[in-house]
Order: sequence, then structure tokens, then C-alpha cells
Amino acid sequence: MDAATATILKQHLIDPEICIRCNTCEATCPVDAITHDDMNYVVDAEKCNFCMDCISPCPTGSIDNWREVIRSSAYSLEEQFDWDELPDELSAEELAEAAGGEIIAESAVDTSESASVATSASSSGAAGHVNHAQYNATTPPWSAAHAYTNLYSPKSAQPSINATVTGNLRVTEVGKEYDTHHIVLDFGGKPFPVLEGQSIGIVPPGTDSKGKPHHARQYSIASARNGERPGYNNISLTVKRVLEDHDGNPVVGVASNYMCDLNAGDEVQVIGPFGASFLMPNHPRSNIVMICTGTGSAPMRAMTEWRRRLRASGKFEGGKLMLFFGARSRAELPYFGPLQKLPKDFIDINFAFSREKDQPKTYVQDRMRERAPDLSELLKDPDTYFYVCGLKDMEEGVLLALSEIAEQAGLNWAELGTAMKQEGRLHLETY
Repeated sequence: MDAATATILKQHLIDPEICIRCNTCEATCPVDAITHDDMNYVVDAEKCNFCMDCISPCPTGSIDNWREVIRSSAYSLEEQFDWDELPDELSAEELAEAAGGEIIAESAVDTSESASVATSASSSGAAGHVNHAQYNATTPPWSAAHAYTNLYSPKSAQPSINATVTGNLRVTEVGKEYDTHHIVLDFGGKPFPVLEGQSIGIVPPGTDSKGKPHHARQYSIASARNGERPGYNNISLTVKRVLEDHDGNPVVGVASNYMCDLNAGDEVQVIGPFGASFLMPNHPRSNIVMICTGTGSAPMRAMTEWRRRLRASGKFEGGKLMLFFGARSRAELPYFGPLQKLPKDFIDINFAFSREKDQPKTYVQDRMRERAPDLSELLKDPDTYFYVCGLKDMEEGVLLALSEIAEQAGLNWAELGTAMKQEGRLHLETY
């Protein structure tokens, strides 16, 4: 290529104004092109291969943004980390001026090569490393109810909605630092339809260290579709007070501490709802296997409660519920008491504690292996749906356990896992 010839790159970018920092894109990317800091999620132009795996799972559409730039002056990670909004698109004249010579498009180079790279990255799961995008369903179950999304967002006609706190109850043992709260929000007469498996964004008041308004933080809805209190326009959330990051470094979670300290009557700024794939099936004989840790229990609580209400009303014919729930100890497990009161013929509960005193470390995947005969039968049933929610670290162990259980039962996991993804029967939401 002549030195005076510049290449145009259609650079993949994430819109910081509508991103809710849910980590879905980073977890999904098969080539580790997406990363984040305390402020923004960003895309490395040198790594992105345009495979598009991250596009459909994004709940807000913030991931689907592009800017034509000269490759040699593509937006760096440092520039993207500092953004509060996306840069304006460059005109053809501005691109030509920046090029200082002849311009060629790069798009013809990308499609076949990126597909090859993406396929290679996905197939690496067979060697022991499990790729999120390889198995995570981006479509809902065929019988799921219709989900309304993005009714309130920064770039919509109604940027946000205020909700009133009507309850704030601690649901982990008092006296522990890592307290978790069950918070009920009421929307009054304003429409805010939600389904089990969806999430909302909470906008904390005040500004960050740079004097900018805080970005929204995402929380999964913990209540059934007809409200925490049936017949009222309300929802509930499961919020853990954050005192350290995933690496164990001390940190004060801006939104989590704000939420845990709310009182009845306080108002909070809400955006959403978000999510159109992590939804429960509605057909009567569907089985649901829920695998979670900590506050990843929120959508599982919502699904369980909706099934409980259907059963109480006599409107549900069957279908099994199975729960694998992990925490460091009983004291840190949300809703431990209420879960004990659910009928055994309604839900099959399996707890796993990794830091319980005088007990061996046990994780959800260990409990899954113990229940291999039951799980293998459910894996064989096309009416079974799996939902995984919690810390990112759990994901690989869970998927490896599922693959082992399937293979031991004489099932081809590569084929089964692919089919479950395509049929909306295996959903992964980790952070």
C-alpha cells in the first residue's frame, strides 16, 4: 500500500450515555476486545474482529455504535475511558483531510477473517475453556411473554422515571458487613411493565470524582410480573452493599450503599426496564433449573414467586423447579429463611457454601455433580430451561459441570449446548 493511502476503519464503540455497565458485552466477546474501568466499557480497535457476538445480548443497544475513522488514528482505550458521550461522526471531507491522501475502505477485509477468528475462539470450549458466547442464548424461550424494554432511557422521550421506596428489609444475617437488602419500589400511576428476568437501572444522586453525574447501575428485578405486592405497580430488587471489588480491593459501591440506606418514602431515579432474552417460559410443563450465587438470586426469586402464585391459583399444571444457590456462608445467603419454607414438592433446593465454618468448600457446580442423575434427565427433556446468574467466576465451572453430566448420560454436549442456545434454553447472566 502506498504511504499516501489511508485505510478507513468502521470502529466499534460503546455509547456511555445509555450503557448500564452490566458487563454482558465483555462476558460475551470471544476475543477479549472489550474491557472497562470504573467509568466506561470500551472496545479495543486492535482486537475487535467484527464478529457481532456482543450485539444482540446488550439490553440497551449501547453496544451497537460505530464511527468511521482513519485506522492509524482510531480512538484509543484511554480516549474512550474518558468519554461522557460518543464523538460526532466525521464527514467525508473530514476523513479525507485526516487521511492526507487516498482513502480505501477496510470492510472487504473483515467479514471472512472475523468469522474464522470467531469460530476458532468458540471452538476452544472443547479444550476446557468455555466461551460465554458459545452457549448463551440471546433469544427468549418460545413461550415467554412479550417484554417491554427501554421505556425510560437517556435517549428516549422519557429519560427516567421516579419511584418511591415502600420497603427496605435486610435479608442477610444482622451483624455481618456484607448485608443484602430487599428493596421495594412503587411507580404509582406511571406505566412500568416488567417480566421475571428483566432488570432496571438506578441513577445515584450526586456527582463522581470528576464532577459528572453518576452513571446508572443495573439491578435485576426480584419480584413477579404482577408486583412484589400483587395488583400494585411495584417491583423489588436484591441489593448487596459493596465494600470491595471482585479482586478484594476496598471500595465503596456508590449505588449499592445509596440503595441500602434508603428509607420508606424516599424517591429514586429509574431507567429501563431492560432485557428481552433472560425470560422464563410460560408453557405449563416447562422445567426450570436455576443456578445462582449471591444477588444473582434476584431473577430466580422472581421466577419462583410467579410459579408459586400460579400454583396457588390452580393455573399451573406442572413442570419442575430446581435451584442451586451458592454463597460464602448461610449468614450471607439472601432469603435463606423464606426459602426453607417453600414446599419440597414445589421446588428442589440445593445450597452450596464455600466459607462455612468447619465445612469443606462447596460450590454450585459440586452440588450439580451430586445431582447428576436428575440433571441428566432434565437435560434430555426439550422442555427444560437453564438460567445461570451471579459472579463471572462461577460460569465456567457451571458449564463444565453441565458438559460432564451430559457426556456421562450419553449426550453429545457440543450438539446439545448449541441446540439449547438456539432454542433459548440456556441463559447466562454473569458479572
